[in-house]
Amino acid sequence: MSKNEKALLEVKNIRKSFGKTEVLKGIDFTMGKGEVVAIIGSSGSGKTTLLRCLNFLETPDVGTISLDEKVIFDAENHKKLSDSEIRSNRLHFGLVFQSFNLFPQYNVKRNLTLAAELLEFEKIKNGSSQYKEKKDAVDAISKKADELLVQVGLLEKEKSYPCELSGGQQQRVAIARALALEPEVLCFDEPTSALDPELTGEVLKVIRELKNTNKTMIVVTHEMEFAKNVADTIIYMADGVIEEMGPSQEVFENPKSEKLKSFLKSSFEKL
Repeated sequence: MSKNEKALLEVKNIRKSFGKTEVLKGIDFTMGKGEVVAIIGSSGSGKTTLLRCLNFLETPDVGTISLDEKVIFDAENHKKLSDSEIRSNRLHFGLVFQSFNLFPQYNVKRNLTLAAELLEFEKIKNGSSQYKEKKDAVDAISKKADELLVQVGLLEKEKSYPCELSGGQQQRVAIARALALEPEVLCFDEPTSALDPELTGEVLKVIRELKNTNKTMIVVTHEMEFAKNVADTIIYMADGVIEEMGPSQEVFENPKSEKLKSFLKSSFEKL
C-alpha cells in the first residue's frame, strides 16, 4: 500500500495464545482497497491463526482491527459486543478454507444461496433489507448465484452435489459461496493445498481473475510463483511475527531477512 493511499484494513498489535504457547506475537499491517496480500511462511508460523483472528473464528487476546477507518474489534472491549455485532463483523471478511467446507447435503447452487438468504431474511425482519418480501430476496440471490457460478466457470454444475465434483471444482464453489455474501476482504487459507497439482491451476486462475475485478484479498499460500506474480504485497511470517513485508518484486528479488532468504531458497528448490 502506498503511503498516500487510504487503508481499507488496519491490523494493530494482534496477539493470540493457546494455553502457554503464544502463536501471534504482535502483528501489524495495513492494506488498501483492491490490494492483494500474500502471506507466506513455514508451517506453524501463525499464518492460519492470523486469518482466523481476522474472521473472528478465533478471538485475539490483544490488539485492534479497523476496517475503512472504523474500529470493528478491540480486544479490550470485545466481551461487550453482542452476538449480532460479532456476526456483523464476520461478514466483512469472507474465508475460503483449504478443505472446501461445502454442505454435502445441498447442491452447488444451494451452497451459494443458503447463507445469503438467511442473512437477507434477518434484514427483512428488522427492516434493514432493500427487499420487502422474501420472494424478492430469493429471486435476487438466485440471480446473483448464477452470475457467480458463471464467474467461476461452474454454472452447468449448479444442480450437482459436492461429492460429484473434483477438488478443484469444489474449491471454486467455495470461492463463489464466499463472494455471495459480498465481503470487503476475501481471505484464502492455503486454497490449493488439498488439491492435486493438475487441479491447482484452475483455482489460482479464478483468484487471478478476481484480482482484475479489484477485489481486496489476503492469500495464505505455499505457491511461490503465484504469490510473486499476483500479490501486490508479501508478508513473510516466522515464529508468530512478521519477519519481513514489502512489495512482491522487492521481497522475492531482494530479501533482507536471513530467514526469508533460506525459506525462499528451500521453496524454489522444491519447484
